[in-house]
Amino acid sequence: MDTPLLTMDQLTVDFDTPNGNVHAVDGVSFGVNAGEIFGIVGESGSGKSQTVLAPLGLTAKNSRVSGSARFRDRELIGLSERELNRIRGADIAMIFQDPASALNPYLTVARQMTEALGVHRQVGRREARRRALELLDAVRLPDAVRRMNCYPHELSGGQCQRVMIAMALMTRPTLLIADEPTTALDVTVQAQILDLLKDIRRDFGTAIVLITHDFGVVAGSCDRVMVMRTGTALEMAPVETLFAQPAHAYTRELLAAAGA
Repeated sequence: MDTPLLTMDQLTVDFDTPNGNVHAVDGVSFGVNAGEIFGIVGESGSGKSQTVLAPLGLTAKNSRVSGSARFRDRELIGLSERELNRIRGADIAMIFQDPASALNPYLTVARQMTEALGVHRQVGRREARRRALELLDAVRLPDAVRRMNCYPHELSGGQCQRVMIAMALMTRPTLLIADEPTTALDVTVQAQILDLLKDIRRDFGTAIVLITHDFGVVAGSCDRVMVMRTGTALEMAPVETLFAQPAHAYTRELLAAAGA
Protein backbone atom coordinates (compact mmCIF):
# COMPACT_ATOMS: atom_id res chain seq x y z
CA MET A 1 0.00 0.00 0.00
CA ASP A 2 1.31 3.48 -0.87
CA THR A 3 2.47 5.79 1.90
CA PRO A 4 -0.11 8.55 2.57
CA LEU A 5 0.72 11.97 1.17
CA LEU A 6 -0.02 13.55 4.57
CA THR A 7 0.12 11.67 7.88
CA MET A 8 -0.96 13.07 11.24
CA ASP A 9 0.04 11.10 14.34
CA GLN A 10 -1.20 12.08 17.80
CA LEU A 11 -1.46 15.74 16.78
CA THR A 12 -2.26 17.93 19.77
CA VAL A 13 -2.92 21.68 19.84
CA ASP A 14 -3.24 23.71 23.07
CA PHE A 15 -3.75 27.43 23.59
CA ASP A 16 -2.52 29.39 26.61
CA THR A 17 -5.18 31.95 27.57
CA PRO A 18 -5.73 34.28 30.54
CA ASN A 19 -8.37 31.79 31.71
CA GLY A 20 -6.04 28.82 31.47
CA ASN A 21 -5.20 26.15 28.93
CA VAL A 22 -7.61 25.45 26.04
CA HIS A 23 -7.25 21.95 24.58
CA ALA A 24 -8.24 22.43 20.92
CA VAL A 25 -6.98 19.20 19.31
CA ASP A 26 -6.42 16.04 21.32
CA GLY A 27 -4.19 13.37 19.83
CA VAL A 28 -5.71 13.23 16.33
CA SER A 29 -4.28 10.72 13.84
CA PHE A 30 -5.16 10.17 10.17
CA GLY A 31 -3.66 9.95 6.70
CA VAL A 32 -4.56 11.54 3.38
CA ASN A 33 -3.75 9.58 0.25
CA ALA A 34 -2.60 11.07 -3.03
CA GLY A 35 -5.53 12.08 -5.23
CA GLU A 36 -8.30 11.52 -2.67
CA ILE A 37 -10.84 13.92 -1.16
CA PHE A 38 -10.68 13.49 2.61
CA GLY A 39 -13.43 15.13 4.66
CA ILE A 40 -13.18 16.43 8.23
CA VAL A 41 -16.65 17.06 9.61
CA GLY A 42 -17.93 18.35 12.94
CA GLU A 43 -19.72 21.21 14.64
CA SER A 44 -18.17 24.64 15.16
CA GLY A 45 -15.39 24.49 17.74
CA SER A 46 -14.69 20.81 17.21
CA GLY A 47 -11.07 21.45 16.20
CA LYS A 48 -11.45 20.81 12.45
CA SER A 49 -9.58 23.86 11.22
CA GLN A 50 -6.90 23.81 13.93
CA THR A 51 -6.06 20.24 12.94
CA VAL A 52 -4.85 21.38 9.52
CA LEU A 53 -3.66 24.89 10.42
CA ALA A 54 -1.28 23.71 13.16
CA PRO A 55 1.12 21.67 10.99
CA LEU A 56 1.42 24.63 8.60
CA GLY A 57 2.36 27.03 11.39
CA LEU A 58 -0.85 29.03 10.95
CA THR A 59 -2.17 28.91 14.52
CA ALA A 60 -2.08 31.88 16.90
CA LYS A 61 1.14 32.75 18.74
CA ASN A 62 -0.25 31.46 22.04
CA SER A 63 -0.58 27.93 20.65
CA ARG A 64 1.49 24.85 21.52
CA VAL A 65 1.62 22.07 18.93
CA SER A 66 2.91 18.55 19.54
CA GLY A 67 2.76 15.17 17.84
CA SER A 68 3.70 14.51 14.25
CA ALA A 69 2.56 15.76 10.84
CA ARG A 70 4.49 14.33 7.92
CA PHE A 71 4.08 15.55 4.35
CA ARG A 72 5.78 13.38 1.74
CA ASP A 73 7.63 11.82 4.68
CA ARG A 74 8.97 15.20 5.86
CA GLU A 75 8.11 16.27 9.39
CA LEU A 76 6.30 19.63 9.45
CA ILE A 77 6.07 20.14 13.22
CA GLY A 78 9.05 22.18 14.35
CA LEU A 79 10.04 23.54 10.94
CA SER A 80 11.16 27.17 10.86
CA GLU A 81 9.03 29.86 9.24
CA ARG A 82 11.48 29.98 6.35
CA GLU A 83 11.24 26.23 5.77
CA LEU A 84 7.44 26.28 6.02
CA ASN A 85 7.28 29.10 3.48
CA ARG A 86 8.89 26.80 0.93
CA ILE A 87 5.99 24.36 1.38
CA ARG A 88 3.00 26.64 2.02
CA GLY A 89 1.52 27.93 -1.20
CA ALA A 90 3.82 25.69 -3.23
CA ASP A 91 3.22 22.02 -2.37
CA ILE A 92 0.34 22.61 0.06
CA ALA A 93 -2.20 25.33 -0.75
CA MET A 94 -5.23 26.51 1.20
CA ILE A 95 -8.66 27.87 0.35
CA PHE A 96 -10.04 29.90 3.26
CA GLN A 97 -13.73 30.01 4.13
CA ASP A 98 -14.19 33.75 3.63
CA PRO A 99 -12.58 34.79 0.34
CA ALA A 100 -13.71 38.39 0.73
CA SER A 101 -11.43 38.81 3.76
CA ALA A 102 -8.68 36.44 2.55
CA LEU A 103 -8.13 38.43 -0.67
CA ASN A 104 -6.21 41.69 -0.46
CA PRO A 105 -8.68 44.53 -1.22
CA TYR A 106 -5.88 46.79 -2.52
CA LEU A 107 -4.54 44.43 -5.20
CA THR A 108 -6.08 43.31 -8.47
CA VAL A 109 -6.91 39.66 -9.11
CA ALA A 110 -3.97 39.41 -11.53
CA ARG A 111 -1.47 40.80 -9.02
CA GLN A 112 -2.60 38.45 -6.26
CA MET A 113 -2.63 35.39 -8.48
CA THR A 114 0.79 35.91 -10.05
CA GLU A 115 2.60 36.62 -6.78
CA ALA A 116 2.86 32.94 -5.75
CA LEU A 117 4.48 31.92 -9.03
CA GLY A 118 7.06 34.64 -8.67
CA VAL A 119 7.92 33.56 -5.13
CA HIS A 120 7.80 29.77 -5.45
CA ARG A 121 8.47 29.00 -9.10
CA GLN A 122 10.51 32.02 -10.34
CA VAL A 123 8.18 32.42 -13.31
CA GLY A 124 8.25 35.65 -15.34
CA ARG A 125 5.38 38.14 -15.31
CA ARG A 126 4.05 37.34 -18.80
CA GLU A 127 4.03 33.59 -18.23
CA ALA A 128 2.47 34.08 -14.77
CA ARG A 129 -0.39 36.12 -16.28
CA ARG A 130 -0.93 33.48 -18.94
CA ARG A 131 -1.09 30.80 -16.27
CA ALA A 132 -3.47 32.91 -14.14
CA LEU A 133 -5.87 33.39 -17.06
CA GLU A 134 -5.71 29.68 -17.87
CA LEU A 135 -6.72 28.79 -14.31
CA LEU A 136 -9.48 31.40 -14.11
CA ASP A 137 -10.91 29.78 -17.22
CA ALA A 138 -10.44 26.35 -15.59
CA VAL A 139 -12.49 27.41 -12.55
CA ARG A 140 -15.10 28.80 -14.93
CA LEU A 141 -14.91 32.45 -13.90
CA PRO A 142 -17.06 34.38 -16.40
CA ASP A 143 -15.25 36.98 -18.54
CA ALA A 144 -11.91 36.01 -17.01
CA VAL A 145 -9.83 38.41 -19.12
CA ARG A 146 -11.69 41.45 -17.79
CA ARG A 147 -11.91 40.20 -14.22
CA MET A 148 -8.13 39.75 -14.07
CA ASN A 149 -7.95 43.52 -13.62
CA CYS A 150 -10.75 43.74 -11.05
CA TYR A 151 -10.41 44.27 -7.31
CA PRO A 152 -12.12 41.82 -4.91
CA HIS A 153 -14.94 44.22 -4.04
CA GLU A 154 -15.95 44.25 -7.71
CA LEU A 155 -16.67 40.49 -7.64
CA SER A 156 -19.48 38.45 -6.10
CA GLY A 157 -18.86 35.97 -3.29
CA GLY A 158 -18.92 33.04 -5.67
CA GLN A 159 -16.53 34.77 -8.06
CA CYS A 160 -14.13 35.56 -5.20
CA GLN A 161 -14.21 31.90 -4.17
CA ARG A 162 -13.33 30.85 -7.74
CA VAL A 163 -10.43 33.30 -7.69
CA MET A 164 -9.23 31.82 -4.39
CA ILE A 165 -9.34 28.30 -5.85
CA ALA A 166 -7.48 29.42 -8.98
CA MET A 167 -4.86 31.16 -6.81
CA ALA A 168 -4.37 27.99 -4.78
CA LEU A 169 -3.73 26.02 -7.99
CA MET A 170 -1.16 28.42 -9.46
CA THR A 171 1.82 26.40 -8.21
CA ARG A 172 0.17 23.03 -8.98
CA PRO A 173 0.17 21.85 -5.34
CA THR A 174 -0.19 18.17 -4.54
CA LEU A 175 -2.41 18.91 -1.52
CA LEU A 176 -5.24 21.44 -1.34
CA ILE A 177 -6.90 22.28 1.98
CA ALA A 178 -10.40 23.72 1.62
CA ASP A 179 -11.68 25.18 4.90
CA GLU A 180 -15.49 25.50 4.69
CA PRO A 181 -15.23 26.66 1.06
CA THR A 182 -19.01 26.96 0.54
CA THR A 183 -20.18 28.45 3.85
CA ALA A 184 -20.87 32.00 2.64
CA LEU A 185 -22.41 30.99 -0.69
CA ASP A 186 -25.98 30.31 -1.79
CA VAL A 187 -27.04 26.74 -2.50
CA THR A 188 -26.62 26.91 -6.28
CA VAL A 189 -23.11 28.37 -6.07
CA GLN A 190 -22.19 25.86 -3.33
CA ALA A 191 -22.98 23.00 -5.70
CA GLN A 192 -20.90 24.61 -8.45
CA ILE A 193 -17.88 25.02 -6.14
CA LEU A 194 -18.09 21.41 -4.94
CA ASP A 195 -18.30 20.19 -8.53
CA LEU A 196 -15.28 22.34 -9.29
CA LEU A 197 -13.26 20.73 -6.47
CA LYS A 198 -14.06 17.27 -7.83
CA ASP A 199 -13.00 18.41 -11.31
CA ILE A 200 -9.70 19.68 -9.86
CA ARG A 201 -9.02 16.29 -8.31
CA ARG A 202 -9.83 14.60 -11.62
CA ASP A 203 -7.93 17.00 -13.89
CA PHE A 204 -4.86 17.76 -11.75
CA GLY A 205 -4.64 14.69 -9.48
CA THR A 206 -4.72 16.99 -6.45
CA ALA A 207 -5.48 15.53 -3.03
CA ILE A 208 -8.02 17.63 -1.12
CA VAL A 209 -8.78 17.94 2.60
CA LEU A 210 -12.33 19.30 2.80
CA ILE A 211 -13.31 20.80 6.16
CA THR A 212 -17.04 21.22 6.71
CA HIS A 213 -19.90 21.00 9.19
CA ASP A 214 -22.29 19.86 6.45
CA PHE A 215 -22.85 16.14 5.89
CA GLY A 216 -24.46 16.95 2.55
CA VAL A 217 -21.12 18.34 1.38
CA VAL A 218 -19.37 15.19 2.64
CA ALA A 219 -21.83 12.85 0.94
CA GLY A 220 -21.45 14.49 -2.47
CA SER A 221 -17.72 15.07 -2.49
CA CYS A 222 -15.55 12.93 -0.21
CA ASP A 223 -13.97 9.48 -0.46
CA ARG A 224 -13.32 9.12 3.27
CA VAL A 225 -14.38 11.19 6.27
CA MET A 226 -13.29 11.79 9.85
CA VAL A 227 -15.83 12.96 12.43
CA MET A 228 -14.55 15.31 15.15
CA ARG A 229 -15.98 16.57 18.42
CA THR A 230 -14.27 18.71 21.11
CA GLY A 231 -10.86 18.21 19.52
CA THR A 232 -11.13 14.43 19.27
CA ALA A 233 -11.50 12.17 16.24
CA LEU A 234 -14.50 9.96 17.01
CA GLU A 235 -14.51 7.79 13.90
CA MET A 236 -13.12 7.59 10.40
CA ALA A 237 -14.48 5.57 7.48
CA PRO A 238 -15.23 5.55 3.76
CA VAL A 239 -18.19 7.83 3.12
CA GLU A 240 -20.54 5.02 2.06
CA THR A 241 -19.73 3.04 5.21
CA LEU A 242 -20.16 5.99 7.53
CA PHE A 243 -23.59 6.86 6.14
CA ALA A 244 -24.77 3.25 6.07
CA GLN A 245 -23.31 2.10 9.40
CA PRO A 246 -22.13 4.98 11.59
CA ALA A 247 -20.14 3.53 14.50
CA HIS A 248 -20.39 6.37 17.02
CA ALA A 249 -23.54 7.67 18.68
CA TYR A 250 -22.50 11.28 18.01
CA THR A 251 -22.18 10.55 14.29
CA ARG A 252 -25.66 9.04 14.30
CA GLU A 253 -26.99 12.17 16.03
CA LEU A 254 -25.34 14.45 13.43
CA LEU A 255 -26.70 12.39 10.57
CA ALA A 256 -30.19 12.44 12.10
CA ALA A 257 -30.01 16.22 12.58
CA ALA A 258 -28.96 16.61 8.94
CA GLY A 259 -31.79 14.37 7.78
CA ALA A 260 -29.30 11.94 6.24
